[in-house]
Amino acid sequence: MRAGAIGVPCTSHAWPPFRQPDTSRRCPYELTAPAGAARRLTVVPLTAALYFIVSGGPYGLEDLIAATGYERALLLLFLTPILWSLPTSLMVAELSTALPEEGGYYAWVRRALGPFWGFQEAWLSIAASVFDMAIYPTLFSLYVGRLVPRLSQGWAPLAIGAGMIAVAVAWNLRGAEQVGRSVLGFGLLVLAPFALLVLLSCKYQALPEAMTAPRGGGLVTGLLVAMWNFMGWDNASTFAGEVHRPQRTYPLAILGALSLIVITYALPVWAARATWFDAESWSTGSWVEAGHVLGGPLLSFLIAVGGAVSALCTFSSLVLSYSRVPGALAADGLLPAALGRKSTKTGVPVLSVLLCGVLYTACLGLGFERLVELDVVLYGLSLALEFAALVVLRRRQPDLPRPFRVPGGLRGAVAVSVPPMALILLAIWMGMGSGEPERVRGTGLGLFIAMLGAPAFAVLSRKRGAPVVAAG
Repeated sequence: MRAGAIGVPCTSHAWPPFRQPDTSRRCPYELTAPAGAARRLTVVPLTAALYFIVSGGPYGLEDLIAATGYERALLLLFLTPILWSLPTSLMVAELSTALPEEGGYYAWVRRALGPFWGFQEAWLSIAASVFDMAIYPTLFSLYVGRLVPRLSQGWAPLAIGAGMIAVAVAWNLRGAEQVGRSVLGFGLLVLAPFALLVLLSCKYQALPEAMTAPRGGGLVTGLLVAMWNFMGWDNASTFAGEVHRPQRTYPLAILGALSLIVITYALPVWAARATWFDAESWSTGSWVEAGHVLGGPLLSFLIAVGGAVSALCTFSSLVLSYSRVPGALAADGLLPAALGRKSTKTGVPVLSVLLCGVLYTACLGLGFERLVELDVVLYGLSLALEFAALVVLRRRQPDLPRPFRVPGGLRGAVAVSVPPMALILLAIWMGMGSGEPERVRGTGLGLFIAMLGAPAFAVLSRKRGAPVVAAG
């Protein structure tokens, strides 16, 4: 068995933080079942959780159609998985099976690049999560407002969003296995209306191609929205300690979720051409109108219900992921130890989950496009560190047991890193060079937040009595 596996003292991490390891104590990331033998995620529940972590259904694609038109939206929906999702999922499959540790990407980067860069990975991921998680309560409130119009006015949307966050937090306090199995059932509510929409669209003639492209282009917005709709594969790594046989479960779940996401994105967009809606008229929530045109009030109602359910399930799945990062930082002494304490019954870091819920509630009411810009920039930079960890571990620890390997040796690991990094740089370059003040400010703010990670590490590490170390 390798270091860090069940029952083997972990000697590969500097623990306590930045000091020589004490092998008489258990590594904070070691995979041991919590007291009470909390049930763990298997392939099907993990696939469902991963689907909602990354996707949550076609909801959110409306802005992609508005920015690029139907045909170009379909092109982006097929190219983005190849250039963005597939390389990322290969990287996640290798690192999550080689190092199935609580804390996931934070543990990978810390092991490969040292505590400083490990903290930067956590900083970028937590910052991205704050902006990302503000989107889903907003979507939930919007679709509830479609069902009951008077709830879309005044303070009602904020109150509904806060209520959704409370439900998701309570759901997560019951444990990872409960979240995974529950979203599996709710997935039928999300996808069934779109399956019906696709079938009904076959009765109608599609909108002529010449009428489907918006006049203004919108490539920057389209690229950002497409990337946002396909990102988050690494988030399922943070609760690896709660996954049954992670070396086998992760690759199968990733393959299943990626296939399902591509299908459930492309088919509804293809079917949407039968509505004869001008591409520029699409906005968040337009799937409800599309359902009314193709299937009448019942389908419109089902899509609105599915939108609310999708937002709740995606948010709950992401709480499951993000709430484990503060616990990993607490284990390294960079945050209060209380954030890392787990329930003996469910294995859930209770205070960490509650803290995340409070932070997300404080960010309600921000605009969708600005949130996507900030999320993509911050997440993209964190992803760059993960690919760096993949390459560095291949070079420094070639004998590390890897149940799944990115093909092609070290060159293969470098090669899969190139397309996602190129897309990230392109998105940042296009945002800064777009000439649109709002987009330049959004991209610049994301870069500024990223740069705050270094002083934050210096302050926290000195406060906890650990020397500042720039590399491992």
